[in-house]
Amino acid sequence: SIHSNLTNPHQEQPECLYLELSSQNEQPSVPLHTSISLFLLSYCECTSFKVFLVSAKPDTQSSQSWKSQVPTSLAVSMVHVKDLPVLVRGCRLPAVLDETGRYCRAGLAVVLRHIIDRTCEADPRRKDAASLLGFKKTCLKACAEVSQWTRLCELSIPSAVEAHLRQPTNPSLHLPSALLNLEKTLGEPVKVHNDDKIQDQGTDVTQPQDSQSANGLELQAALAKLYVDSGAVPSTTIRESSDIRKVKTTELPQLEHVFAEGLYFTLTDVVLLPCIHQYLSSLQSHNASALSQLPLLLRWYLQVQEVPGVPRAAQACGMALSTRKAFTTGPPTIAETQQSSQANQESLEMTMKEVHFVGGPRPTMTKLKESGIEAVFSPHPCPSWTLPWDSLPEAVNPTEGKMSDVRAARKRQQLNNLVAMATELARPGDTVVDFCSGGGHVGIVLAHTLPDCQVILIENKEESLVRGKVRSAELGLTNIGFIQANLDYFTGPFHIGVALHACGVATDMVVEQCIQAGATFVVSPCCYGFVQNTLKFTFPRRSVCLSVSMYEHMILCRFADQTAVQLPSERRLIGKQCMGLVDLDRSWAAETHGYSVRVMTMEPDSCSPKNNMLVGVAGGGAGGDNYATQ
Repeated sequence: SIHSNLTNPHQEQPECLYLELSSQNEQPSVPLHTSISLFLLSYCECTSFKVFLVSAKPDTQSSQSWKSQVPTSLAVSMVHVKDLPVLVRGCRLPAVLDETGRYCRAGLAVVLRHIIDRTCEADPRRKDAASLLGFKKTCLKACAEVSQWTRLCELSIPSAVEAHLRQPTNPSLHLPSALLNLEKTLGEPVKVHNDDKIQDQGTDVTQPQDSQSANGLELQAALAKLYVDSGAVPSTTIRESSDIRKVKTTELPQLEHVFAEGLYFTLTDVVLLPCIHQYLSSLQSHNASALSQLPLLLRWYLQVQEVPGVPRAAQACGMALSTRKAFTTGPPTIAETQQSSQANQESLEMTMKEVHFVGGPRPTMTKLKESGIEAVFSPHPCPSWTLPWDSLPEAVNPTEGKMSDVRAARKRQQLNNLVAMATELARPGDTVVDFCSGGGHVGIVLAHTLPDCQVILIENKEESLVRGKVRSAELGLTNIGFIQANLDYFTGPFHIGVALHACGVATDMVVEQCIQAGATFVVSPCCYGFVQNTLKFTFPRRSVCLSVSMYEHMILCRFADQTAVQLPSERRLIGKQCMGLVDLDRSWAAETHGYSVRVMTMEPDSCSPKNNMLVGVAGGGAGGDNYATQ
C-alpha cells in the first residue's frame, strides 16, 4: 500500500497544503503553527494551494469554534488524518504535497518559505512578499537542527506560548526563557550585513538634515520597502523619501531593532506575531504586571501593526490586535530598555558557558584503555562488493556536474559500502529512508537497485533535493519519494535508515529515528567535532560505561576529525582511534535498545577520511564484537 500510495503518474493534482487542527477540552482548536500559516496566506493573499485542515476527530466539521480563525477568502476542506497521502501522513504538519504526489515539504519554516515563493511566482509585483525572505533570501532557511534562531522562532517560542496558554493562571510559571531570549535579542544592536544592503536601494552619502529625520528613520526605512503599488504610480518611480536616501550607513548611530531581525519586516515577524499576540493577550487577562518585563517585545508588537497588510491579515484570521491604549504600560524609556536588556542578559548567560579545550586525547584514551575499553572494528562482510557502475544509467552515477573524476570515484566507493549493506538487509516491500540525502547519491542508487522497495529521501536543502528529483525523473523511477524537512520531522514507519556522512549530532538523530521505528540503520558519521550536547542528547551517551566526562568526550570528538590525508600518519591513526571510541559510545547507546551493532571501516579506507560505518539491527541483543574488554 505504501508503494501504490506514493506513485500516481497518470493524474496530477494542484499543490495541497495540510494544516493541523488539534483538540483542546474535547473541542477542535487551531494550533499556533496553523495560525501562523493561515496568517501568511492571508497577508500574501495567496490562493495557489488547495488547503486542508487535518483532524483526528470525525465530527470536527460540525464545530464552529475554529472557523473564525480561518480567512473566508480561503477555500478550506476537512480531511481525517487516516485519509492523508502516505508522504504527508509520515510528516509533522504543516506540509505541502506537490502536483506529482512525490515531493512533500514539511515543517513550519520550509512551508512558509514555499508559500512566499508561490505568491511571487503567481504575482511578481508582490515585492512585499518577496522581501519577507530577507537578506539574500535566507530568512529561516537554516534548519532548526543547526540554527538556534530558527529553532527559537519555529519551535521554542510557539511551544512556550502554547504551554502557557494551557495553564495561564499557574503562579509557578515564570516568563518562558524563549521569550526572554527574544526580548534580549530585541535589545541588541542591529547587525547590518554590509553597506551595500542599503546603498543598493539608492542611498546617498550625506548626513540626515535634522534630528527629526533621524528619529523614526529605521521604521520609515523598513516600511518604505513594504509599499505595495496600487497601480496608480508605476513601480519604477517608487523610492524612499529623501531623508532616508541621504543617509550614510556608517555615520548612523547604533541602530535599534524595529522588527525581529533588525530594520525590515521579514518572515520571522510573521511567525512571531500570532504567538506574541496570544501571549500578550493572555498576560493582559491573567498577569498584566508581567508586561513590564517585556518592554521591547511590547514595542515590537505595536510597531508590527504599522506594516501595511498586517491589520487586514490579522482581522481575517480573527486576531483582534491590541492597540497602544489597551496596555497599561507605555512604550519603554531608554532607561527601561537598558535595564530590561541587562536583566535578561544576566538570566540567560548563567545557562551556558563556553568550553575551552586544552590538551589532547591521549589522557582520555589511556584512561579508557586502563579500564579495558578500546575500539575494535568488525571485519567488513563484503570488502570487494561493487555496483556495476559502467553499465548503470548516467543519472545513477554521482558525477553531479562539477564533481571531479577523483571525487566521483571516491563517492562511488562510499556508495558501494552503504548499498552493499542495505541490499543485504532489505526485503521486498521494505521502505528505505535516506536521511540527510543531499542530491540523492545514496537514495537514487538504492531506488534503482531495489525496485521492489520504496525509497524516501529526506533533506532540508531544497536545491539539493530538487536535483535528486530531476535525476530520478530522468531514470523513470516510480518507487521514490522526496521530503524536504528537518530529519526529525519525519514520523512515518520504515524498515531501513541510511545516512552517508550525516554531520555531527545528525548521525545520532538518524540512529534515534531508526530506534524509534524499530528499523535497521546503516550510517557513516561525519564532522565529529560538531558533536555537542543538545536538548535531545547528552554526551557521552553511555557515561556509566565509558567513565569519561562530557569534557573528555568532546576532546575525543574534536580529535576524531584529525584524519585528513595531508596530516602525519601518527596523527591520523590517533584520529581514527578517536572516531572508533566516539562510535563505540553510539553503538553502546543503541545496544541498550536491543540492537546488535557493528562498527566497521569502509573499503577501501582511502574512500574518505571519515570512513567509519555503523550497522545496527534490531532484536539482536547486545553486540560484542565492537570493543575489547579485559
